[in-house]
Amino acid sequence: MATSEELAQIGVSLEEKDDLVGKVMRYVLFKTHQTSGCPIKREELTQIVTKDYQKRALPSLVIKEAGDRLAATFGYEMRELQRTRAPSNRSVRSSSQAPSSVDTKTYILVSKLDPEVYSKYVEDKERAHLSGFAFVVISIVHVAGGKISEEDLWHQLKRLGLNENDEKHPVIGNNKQALELLVQQRYLLKEKIAGPEGHFMVYELAERALDESISVKLKDYISQIVGTSTATEE
Repeated sequence: MATSEELAQIGVSLEEKDDLVGKVMRYVLFKTHQTSGCPIKREELTQIVTKDYQKRALPSLVIKEAGDRLAATFGYEMRELQRTRAPSNRSVRSSSQAPSSVDTKTYILVSKLDPEVYSKYVEDKERAHLSGFAFVVISIVHVAGGKISEEDLWHQLKRLGLNENDEKHPVIGNNKQALELLVQQRYLLKEKIAGPEGHFMVYELAERALDESISVKLKDYISQIVGTSTATEE
């Protein structure tokens, strides 16, 4: 937390700083809810601060303190996403991902609460099916080696009763939109690849799916499935 002397050097009062921190916290919480957990650009948070205060050092100070307070008050880590790999030079980026997104700092909220506490008091049970869908899709891409063509991905999903053109699935709703949301949430990277027979779409695991907290659960889940299948065959 910034001291009174540090704030005086920047040119804002403690009350002004606290007000800005509160605004950034509210924005992060509501935006995360409204966009189903899609990353928030640092630029958006900076604009909240610079709207009325043209102080160069202020945005970083406010954003850091907002992150500290979100952790202390709500048990959320405001984690900066780090791009783990650049798109292939031979590919043409999908329109759903702007080229500038690679260099833009973004944040997501990650719960640091005990899983049982989170499940009981925080988790939105009405959206649990989307989390299940995400986990299944990420598992399929992981088993495929971290990258899979759109055609092969839908082939595997159809085996689970999820048709590419189904816009009114009784649980998922619009299947294509549910898959596209995983791209927007940065679980998947979507690219258009040039091949001998024309262009085709490829899905690759993005930074959120490669995060250790997800990858450990994936490996455990897959090992359980493989173990069950082996026991059944025996």
